[in-house]
Amino acid sequence: MGILSSLFGNKKEKIKDFQSRDAIIIDVRTTSEYEQSAIPGSKNMPLQTLNANIENIKKLNKPVITCCASGVRSATAASLLKSHGVEALNGGGFMSLYKKLEL
Repeated sequence: MGILSSLFGNKKEKIKDFQSRDAIIIDVRTTSEYEQSAIPGSKNMPLQTLNANIENIKKLNKPVITCCASGVRSATAASLLKSHGVEALNGGGFMSLYKKLEL
């Protein structure tokens, strides 16, 4: 196990756990980015619109995995969701996340 894994845990294991609990994948890239390529079944919610959708996300009562192009916007999104009481995980870049998912 690498030093980062020992400090932060294994992201792939966390993703598996979230998936086993019927997590929602929210892609916070722009609509045009999302339309070019996306994880099947993910929901597009550009970062700029996330705050306006938090109450609807909370009503779903499911964990959330966020993703974007590189992991920067999704980190912001996961942090915002957590600050509002949503169980959220930054999945990072959508291509990297896709490889870790069990679809």
